[in-house]
Amino acid sequence: MTRARQTFGIWLALAPALAVVGLLVGASLAYGVAQSLGLLAILGTSQVSVAAYRDLLDGTGPAGREFWPALGFSLWVSLASTGLSALGALLVAAALGRRPADGTILLMLNLNLAFPHLVWAVALGLLLGQSGLLARLAAALGLIDAPAEFPVLVRDRDGLGIILHYVSKEMPFLMLIVLAVLRTQGTEYDLVAENLGADGWQRVRHITLPLVLPALAAGSALVFAFSFGAYEVPALLGVRYPRTLAVLALESFVNPDLRQRATGMALGLIIGLVTLVVVGLGRAWQRAEVRHDA
Repeated sequence: MTRARQTFGIWLALAPALAVVGLLVGASLAYGVAQSLGLLAILGTSQVSVAAYRDLLDGTGPAGREFWPALGFSLWVSLASTGLSALGALLVAAALGRRPADGTILLMLNLNLAFPHLVWAVALGLLLGQSGLLARLAAALGLIDAPAEFPVLVRDRDGLGIILHYVSKEMPFLMLIVLAVLRTQGTEYDLVAENLGADGWQRVRHITLPLVLPALAAGSALVFAFSFGAYEVPALLGVRYPRTLAVLALESFVNPDLRQRATGMALGLIIGLVTLVVVGLGRAWQRAEVRHDA
């Protein structure tokens, strides 16, 4: 069987599932685009308008005045969370190496993943808030005079609490991916590098990273897409200003003023477009890095 026939057979087997997913995604996308252009059946409007996009980009209207700060804040939180999660996963997985899987470590990683993001966010708020468990414990031990003097780690304007949440949730996910790749590879490269005098960081940079980069990049793209589009964690651990685009989009969509629904849909489509652009740039960088190492 030729390669072309094998490829055709694979696509033919996937065709039913792809047709269903394509229909659902396509219909949802078309509905979102229509509403963002002002075609709201509930209001009886049938005239196409780009007013929602124009107001956002010009910084006018309730959501438009917050659009650019929200975009910058969303990118900061998502890129920082993704970068720290990927770096932490790479370093910890490299330290664990290709030894047989430790049951305790795998249990801890999977246990973390078992908690929904909403539950984990509530737990972090109760633990790290200025009225939380650690603040009260520090006050009881005399380290601070009152719980209100505890450092602001959640619900801060810099988004540190949101970043901490995503890193603590997504780093174990990426670690499982990296460990799975490493433990399917041999140890020959590491042995050769060690015999040639390479230190630990050099082995990570020139051996471990190229081996796991495709899988790590794919996992990081998922982490960025999720953190950029999620709203529950920023809503719980963030402040009123600045907010992320997802929180702003949800508020516009559920606004009692139904004319704001077009703005909410426009924000949702912008979130998807920015995600595609960032992931595409990451993919291009990955390919350039692979060609450079080759």
